[in-house]
Order: sequence, then structure tokens, then C-alpha cells
Amino acid sequence: MKRKRITAKKLKIGIAAAFMIFSFSSVSAQQQVSLQEAIKQALQNKAEAKKAALQIKKAEYKIDEARAGALPQISASISNTFNPILQESVLPGEILGMPGQMIPVTFGTKWQSVNSVSLYQNIFDQRVFTGLKAAKSTREFYILNAQLTNEQIIENVATAYYQVFVQEENLKTVEASYSNTEKVRNVIKSLVDNGLAKSIDLDRTNVQLTNIGSNKQTLINSVEVSKNALKFYMGIPIETPIELEEKTIEPNPQLLEQNVSLDQRSEVKVLNKQRELLVYNKKATEAYLYPTVGLTANYGWQGLGNKFPYFSGASQGTNWSDYSSIGLAIKIPIFMGGQTKAQIQQADIDIQDLDQDIANTKLTLSLDHRNAISNMENTLINLESMKDNVGLAERVQKNTQSNYQYGLATLTEVLDSENALTQAKQNYANALLEYKQAEIKLIKAKGELNTLQNP
Repeated sequence: MKRKRITAKKLKIGIAAAFMIFSFSSVSAQQQVSLQEAIKQALQNKAEAKKAALQIKKAEYKIDEARAGALPQISASISNTFNPILQESVLPGEILGMPGQMIPVTFGTKWQSVNSVSLYQNIFDQRVFTGLKAAKSTREFYILNAQLTNEQIIENVATAYYQVFVQEENLKTVEASYSNTEKVRNVIKSLVDNGLAKSIDLDRTNVQLTNIGSNKQTLINSVEVSKNALKFYMGIPIETPIELEEKTIEPNPQLLEQNVSLDQRSEVKVLNKQRELLVYNKKATEAYLYPTVGLTANYGWQGLGNKFPYFSGASQGTNWSDYSSIGLAIKIPIFMGGQTKAQIQQADIDIQDLDQDIANTKLTLSLDHRNAISNMENTLINLESMKDNVGLAERVQKNTQSNYQYGLATLTEVLDSENALTQAKQNYANALLEYKQAEIKLIKAKGELNTLQNP
């Protein structure tokens, strides 16, 4: 009997030792991806980033198009006309000494060839000059828009990255709990087989193991779904295997101390540049009220004869002659029926409308910044509370294990303390996710999402 008591005591110590392994369990890491690498992949692969880059390239061509209006416009034309039947006219007979008669006369030649080169050079056209400025501003607009697109990509990747990180932390916690509970179950089974424990204790442990296993399977699926979302935001094939970088997340309360300038937000910069484009649009419309001045020049070479001009000369009856002209073209708008004035007023309303959007956007961004600060302050408090709770749960578990060794605690109390520690660690991981989400929103509110690309 004494031997049985000694054996039972050793098995209880074995149960306690199995639970203590919980604190030191780990999983092997595979190929790892850091947040910075994930962002880099996204900026290279996502269609949104590629399309934004194409818009910048397109804006370069718009500048070339606008610049072309200020350069000389040169064109050449070649016209060859064959007249099978020449038109006849009549002349009074007095011309040829035949008074009182009308004499039919054929005019023209069978072939006429006209070859000319024309040049037009804008000297003054307000629309051309305004269009060139607008094209350059359009390029700047697309550059700013690309920056805004990149920031949105960075935000999506960072949010998805930490979602995977926390899910994996929860999975590690549950896997460790499952492994330790399984070991305890095996110890209790040995106790039951040797008549040193009640079968009800084994049943309780099996129920506990089944519940943990169900939670584990749910988390495995959650990790897979979260990884798929991350891979989508990274712009890589969904079937690509990835593992996150092993890294400890530390809170950064210093973010709360930094000031923010709303004018530096990409959203405001894009709207301000859009306003600039609307101003140029108004000026381009006003340019229709300005006169335009242009230089014209023409040079031509004409051949007339009854044979194909290019293969015949004066000896065959073909006459070649050249001509040229230079002129100054001035166009002065006098009355347009009020159309231009109405278009100018519409353009002015577009500017006023956008001014309202800018003011509202600044107000919204200011609200987002204030809410981001409040949210981060709350998550920091909650994170610290959850961290302290993990420490408390660890002490309770340790004391319960110790009491169990000396018969001062039941197996149910040991399992409950194990559950409480697992729940506390999961709560801490979830609080960490809430903190990182709040941190990302605050960084966004400060217009500093690009800093997440730096290690």
C-alpha cells in the first residue's frame, strides 16, 4: 500500500512536470518573411502600384503632347490630277477677229501635279502655354496619387501581416497546451490502468483535450485564411508557402508624442494638386477669349502638261513652276454667344466644389488622428493589463501544480489553471493585434506609412 502511495505521488509530480513544459514549447521556423519584405513584394507586384506607375508614364507623354503645340507644325502634300475630259468655255469672237460669234475654247491640261510643304508656328496662343503647365501639373498629380496608392497598399499589407502574426501566436499557445494536456492524459491513463486514479479524471482530461483540439483546428484554418489574405495583398500566388519572421513586438508609446501636419497627408496633397489642375482648366477656357497669332509659310512646285508630269519636261509640253507664300495669321474672338463665359463659370464652380472637399477631408483626417490617438492609448492600457494577467495566470498555474503535488489541489483545478493561462495568453495576443492595428492607424493619421518599409 505504501508503495502505491509513493507511485501515485511520483505520477502526480510527472503530471505537474508535463504542464511546466508548456512554458518552454516552441515550433520550428521555415522560410521567413519580414514586414518590410512583404511590403516590398506588394509594391512590386500589386496591380494598383503598377497601374499608378503607368499613369505617371502616361503623364510624361501628355507633356510631350502639350509641348508639341508650341513647336513648328510642318506638313507636306502631293496631289496628282488627271483630267480625261477638259472643261470647255466660250470666248467672244471679237477677241479673235470674228465678231458676232462665240468660239468654244478648252482650258487646262490633261495632267496637274501640285507638291507643297506648309509650316505653321504658334507665336501666341494662351491655350498652348496653359496646356503645357497643366500637363506638368498632371504628372505631379499622378506621382502624388501613386504615393497615396502605395500607402494604401502598405496599410493593407501591414494589417494583414499582424493578423497572421497574432493568429500564429494563438496557434502556438494552443498547440503547446494540447501537447502538455496530451502528456497529462497519458499519465492519468497510466494511473487509471494501475488503479491509482478514477476514470472520471481521465474522462475530464479527454474532454479537455478534445476541446483544445477543436480550438487548435479552428486556429489552423484561421492562420491559413489570414496567410492567403496576406499573399493577396503582397501580390504573390496564393499557393506560395510563406512563414513570418520570428520577432517580438514591442509597444511604441513615443508615437503619441509626435505632432502631425494635415497638409503633409497624401490625401490632402492629391486634392490640392487636383485643385491646381482645375485652375489650369479654368485658365485654358479663358484662353479662348485671347487672340491667337501664328506664322504661316508655304512652298509649292507645280507641273502642268498633257503627259504624266514626273516623267516629262518642257520639251514634251510639261511646264514646271514653283511658288511660295509667307503670312501672319491673327484670330481675334469678338462674339462667342456667351458660351466661353458659361464654361468659365462652370470651371469656377468646380474649383469651389473641390474646396469644400478639401475642407471636409482635412476635418475627417483631423478626426481620424484624434481617434487614432485615443484608440492607441486605450490599447496600450489594455495590452499592459493583459500582460499582467498572463503573469498572474502563470503564478496561479505554478502554485496549483505545486499544490497538486502535495494533494492540496484537485486535477480539475490544475486543468482550470491551465485553461486560464491559455486564455490569458490568447487575450494578450489579441490585445497585441488591437494595439498594432491602432498603431498602423496612428502612423497613417500622421502621414508616415512609408516608414513601415524601414527595418
